[in-house]
Amino acid sequence: MKKIVTTTLLLTCFIAFSQQKTIDQKVDALLKRMTLEEKIGQLNQYTGDNAATGPITINPNKQSEIKTGLNGSMLNVLGTQHTRQYQELAMQSRLKIPLLFGQDVIHGYKTTFPIPLAEAASWDLDAMELSARIAATEAAASGIHWTFAPMVDIARDPRWGRVMEGAGEDTYLGSRIAYARVKGFQGKLGDVNSVMACVKHFAAYGAAIGGRDYNSVDMSERMLWETYLPPFKAALDAGAATFMNSFNDLNGIPATGNKYLQRDILKGKWNFKGFVVSDWGSIGEMINHGYVKDSKEAALAAITAGSDMDMESNAYRYNLAQLVKEKKVPIALIDDAVKRILRKKFELGLFEDPYKYSNPEREQAALNNPEHRKAAREIAAKSIVLLKNEKSVLPISKQTKTIAFIGPLVKERKQNMGFWSVELPEVDYDKHVISQWEGLQNKVGNTAKLLYAKGCEIEGDNKDGFAEAIAIANQADVVILSIGERRDMSGEAKSRSNLRLSGVQEELIKAIQATGKPVVVLINAGRPLIFNWTADNVPAILYTWWLGSEAGNAIADVLFGDYNPSGKLPMSFPREEGQIPIYYNHFNTGRPAKNENETNYVSAYTDLKNSPKFPFGYGLSYTTFEYSNLKLSKNKIKSTEKITVSLNVTNSGKVAGEEVVQLYLRDKVGSVIRPIIELKDFQKIKLNAGQTKTIKFSIDKEKISFYNANLQWVAEPGDFDVMIGSSSADIRLKDSFELLN
Repeated sequence: MKKIVTTTLLLTCFIAFSQQKTIDQKVDALLKRMTLEEKIGQLNQYTGDNAATGPITINPNKQSEIKTGLNGSMLNVLGTQHTRQYQELAMQSRLKIPLLFGQDVIHGYKTTFPIPLAEAASWDLDAMELSARIAATEAAASGIHWTFAPMVDIARDPRWGRVMEGAGEDTYLGSRIAYARVKGFQGKLGDVNSVMACVKHFAAYGAAIGGRDYNSVDMSERMLWETYLPPFKAALDAGAATFMNSFNDLNGIPATGNKYLQRDILKGKWNFKGFVVSDWGSIGEMINHGYVKDSKEAALAAITAGSDMDMESNAYRYNLAQLVKEKKVPIALIDDAVKRILRKKFELGLFEDPYKYSNPEREQAALNNPEHRKAAREIAAKSIVLLKNEKSVLPISKQTKTIAFIGPLVKERKQNMGFWSVELPEVDYDKHVISQWEGLQNKVGNTAKLLYAKGCEIEGDNKDGFAEAIAIANQADVVILSIGERRDMSGEAKSRSNLRLSGVQEELIKAIQATGKPVVVLINAGRPLIFNWTADNVPAILYTWWLGSEAGNAIADVLFGDYNPSGKLPMSFPREEGQIPIYYNHFNTGRPAKNENETNYVSAYTDLKNSPKFPFGYGLSYTTFEYSNLKLSKNKIKSTEKITVSLNVTNSGKVAGEEVVQLYLRDKVGSVIRPIIELKDFQKIKLNAGQTKTIKFSIDKEKISFYNANLQWVAEPGDFDVMIGSSSADIRLKDSFELLN
């Protein structure tokens, strides 16, 4: 009896000790059992049989390779049924190492939220974190472990189609949004309502020359560190589990094979413990770059540089084992990459239960949660930007009797999803997406008569529908025009040299405006467009981007004043393509123009104003806000001290509204020239009519530091301007302070 008790006690102690082993100890123990081929298998990612998001590499042996442990991850496998089927194959392998399932969950899963650039226009960090949280909840419930988001590339060129996927042109705003989105997606890793974030694209992809997708990037080290890297660091600080490298070359070295980016900065200086995945096929594409001669050299360059997982190139699959045998790749590099991947699988809890994310009941509950749709509607409304509202055409009175709704996008449903929406095969988009027409119907019910005419197509020169549209407009008390892009005109591989409204849409607007009726234009797009005639002549314009599942309801909420628009532009809107790249926080020159009309021997265009059509941070409201009583707690500080900035903001209008109060700084003299203005903080506040709030900001050494010529992060003594405004071009209050030695 004593022997049985002793044995039982020892077994209990062994199990307890086993459970106490750290994840790193578990990873090391598993690694020792793996063959070289099984290790390399963990570094491969294949696409499933659903719609691909890149050029497909044919692999007829996919299933057998999963069974033999030669594949570590898959993408484009949707739903608990399909992910479970593939996971069951992995459980037939010798070591039963579970698969990771990744997916481009960019702005929602089944519940589709506004495209990321539109959400950035909300300047509402809590809302953006919430949308990522809901997307993660739905994706995780459908068997997904990992999203290839957020994209945190700074983008100053709207010709680049992928601007729709990011947070715009500003480093500070982009960094705050990157942090919020990572927190939203990841929550606590291992929780069944969370997915791993993948921060992309590392690095500087948003600066592709000419705004042409996949193109080269050439920039100074200081520009890289000061403008393009901070959002990545913010995402890492938020706990981002993975990074994705980018398609572009940076200063002559493809990012996928760039040791400086991946090993020196990310895994070295920043001490990143997660893993790096290539973008689709980017390891093999280094051959096209002219950086390597073949797939074998591509695999050598990528693994040496720090790219841990090969997405769809098959370069690692066919070449890494031979490179190790030839002693060109140290086994230590392979082991490091494998350990990084295995660590995440342990953190997700997949070794304890490979099917923990494949629960059909939880999937159904998450995908049909009405609270998700409610949040989508609210966030969509927050993302709309009021660009113009002369004579208070908006909001439309609820006593209006007849409304004409005209344009090629009025009755569209799927277009509202925008690029990078997840297309679930079982979803009926006619029921899932609220069209703008349906949203208006829901809003007015039987209280107003709605008239419809398409007018024209998004593209093409056919004006046959103009006569009907004009006749419909003439019958109405107010006309709403819905125009813009198709959902696939902005996105990956959707670079455009011409950003004008396509086809005859602006001619339709001119024809309707000529009726003399009050006109409201809705512009649906994934990027800043150019619409100068409309901007100059139409009384009311709402930039509605692509707003997702609840687009129609959200737009109706804003049109009728049930939500007072509060969006602010996260990118500058150019007057002409010739201004691009255009951004608010540029440097001054030795010959700055004193005003918009000065062109003689100054930095200016002779045929165009320097300023954008609509500036960064711009957006109107149905109410007005007055700024007053700016106070600085000090006008001279040491680098160890802080300044408290306080001011009053008053809602001076007749309805409640939200305002984004923006704090900008200017370092007047530096060892390297500094931008004329830089966003350094903001607060979004809600005020009732007549209400006043005191707003406070803090300025510390971090907010006034920059990278000097030696790439040192410094705050230099001197004078600084403090500017408070409603946009980068609408500064309401100004003061200054001095940083002492």
